[in-house]
Amino acid sequence: MEIRSLKEKRGRASKKQKEREIGTGKPSAFLSSFATPTSTRFTSTLSSFLRFIHQGVGVFTMVATAVTASFIPVVSSLGSGKGEQTQLGGRSANLRGLHRRNGLCGGLQVKANAQAPPKVNDIVKVEDDLPSSSSLSHAPRTFINQLPDWSMLLAAITTVFLAAEKQWMMLDWKPRRPDMLVDPFGIGKIVEDGLVFRQNFSIRSYEIGADKTASIETLMNHLQETALNHVKTAGLLGDGFGSTPEMCKKNLIWVVTKMQVVVDRYPKWGEVVQVDTWVSASGKNGMRRDWLVRDAQTGEILTRATSVWVMMNKETRKLSKIPEEVRGEIGTYFVDSAPVVEEDKRKLSKIDDSANFIRTGLSPRWSDLDVNQHVNNVKYIGWILESAPQPLLESHELCAMTLEYRRECGRKSVLDSLTDISGANVGSLAEGGLFECKHLLRLEDGAEIVRGRTEWRPKSANNFVSQVPAEST
Repeated sequence: MEIRSLKEKRGRASKKQKEREIGTGKPSAFLSSFATPTSTRFTSTLSSFLRFIHQGVGVFTMVATAVTASFIPVVSSLGSGKGEQTQLGGRSANLRGLHRRNGLCGGLQVKANAQAPPKVNDIVKVEDDLPSSSSLSHAPRTFINQLPDWSMLLAAITTVFLAAEKQWMMLDWKPRRPDMLVDPFGIGKIVEDGLVFRQNFSIRSYEIGADKTASIETLMNHLQETALNHVKTAGLLGDGFGSTPEMCKKNLIWVVTKMQVVVDRYPKWGEVVQVDTWVSASGKNGMRRDWLVRDAQTGEILTRATSVWVMMNKETRKLSKIPEEVRGEIGTYFVDSAPVVEEDKRKLSKIDDSANFIRTGLSPRWSDLDVNQHVNNVKYIGWILESAPQPLLESHELCAMTLEYRRECGRKSVLDSLTDISGANVGSLAEGGLFECKHLLRLEDGAEIVRGRTEWRPKSANNFVSQVPAEST
């Protein structure tokens, strides 16, 4: 009974061994046969090379690996194929060696042909019914078991197509709609033969007033920003605030002496405006800068502005002539054209304490200073409007402005703002019509900072209509 039980166990082991030899082994046996140092170095090198060429081509590493695994079997040599004598529990056993099968997976099939126990005490010797190693040393080479693993190859091809489709969808090949802008909020660009600088701005929610349109300070900030970016893009920006390299060497800075602005329409929240700016000569020692603001969608002209600039010594705070070195830097960018706004030659008269409206005690904050340590030009406009009457601000909008800058303002200065309405009284402001105001910004000791004149027109009715989008359902 003991011998018969041993025979049945060996029969079951032989059956499992035959099933593995037929090719029903797990896929892990197929993959493990290629885990040799040579194939690993080849796959790693190929993968690194493809990733170096392009980040998106990394998917082809999977293809190379799958093709290699499908068509190039790697053979590992283990053992000598000859029988070896060993001692198992004091008995002699003959291991017929490890045999290689050139089958579907090219894996290693191990057979052990154990020697039957010898005859003991007149018990008949039982022969092992396992096939001899010579009969199974080589499995038959057929067309079927030589084919590659097509499932892995098809999976790799599918991966390639999916990756290619994803890359194709990511490409910006679709035609743009007419209302889509190219780089709408970039640094801007030089146009018109290198003489005009153009930049787009979106009207933000914090740049609008109660009527949902941009404030005059917002427009002035856009003008100043394009002027500085023009100098920067042209490669003339030095260490100063809009100063060229030669100006920095001589401690010179630009200061504005006069500015005229005409507003045809204020842009609304969410609109994109296109600002063009260029420079021209103004007399012997001045420079004129013009701006033209359009609706980026329709091309409608919204604002026109012109200004005159002179040089001042940063240390002495005195005006200076334009040195020849500086003129050589900026002269090539001058445009021979008339001002975009016709010059208003009317004299700006001085007003005194008899003005209709006076606001005192205005002082700059630290954030109001620019890099040249004086108050930013745009801040002056806000101070001028501080003394404008509230009924005028509610019913009218500023449509034209002329400013003459006479003195700079420091961080510790305290100012008064005066406004005088010409030919009107406060009670008639809400009745409509055009109004003209005279302005003066002065220090407490009476020294003039800015003289100005503004023109006002009634606000259009649609400015008061809610522009909040309807809630989607």
